[in-house]
Amino acid sequence: MHAVPRPINWNLLSSDDLEAELLALNEWVTWLRRTYGLPASIIPPYWHRHEELIWELSGLHLHWLGAYDPEQDASAPLGWHRDFADARQRLREWVSTSGTRLDRDRPTRQTTWPGEEPAAPVEDTIITDRDADFVQYVLDEVATRREAEEAFFAGIDLDTGELR
Repeated sequence: MHAVPRPINWNLLSSDDLEAELLALNEWVTWLRRTYGLPASIIPPYWHRHEELIWELSGLHLHWLGAYDPEQDASAPLGWHRDFADARQRLREWVSTSGTRLDRDRPTRQTTWPGEEPAAPVEDTIITDRDADFVQYVLDEVATRREAEEAFFAGIDLDTGELR
């Protein structure tokens, strides 16, 4: 018996699950871009630094896992490829909106609504070593999530189980 793929809510993952899911997604995205010869306009090197790309690629990955499950209908891969065509168009739009490219990256620009603090200026970063950046990104994200978990659990009264 194998585990059935379930949707991933990136906002709710524990630090350990976040690390495992990011590593698994990175492995699959590398396979995807090489297998299908996808350009940086669809999957840029710093996709991991853009939440919109993580969510889109994660959904595509889960859909692929379901479509290629041994217990799936034989036509499921065709459905995945049809949806993959739609996803490539959305990925192009996300990449274009975010401004990330093959050789440089910048945080996705945010629209400031009336009454909000203006967004900080956006600066381009030159991409020199994608794999090293991915590893550092994972370490930083896991550490941030772990700190939030520790702060949460530190606020629980062990005698009552309630938040202090």
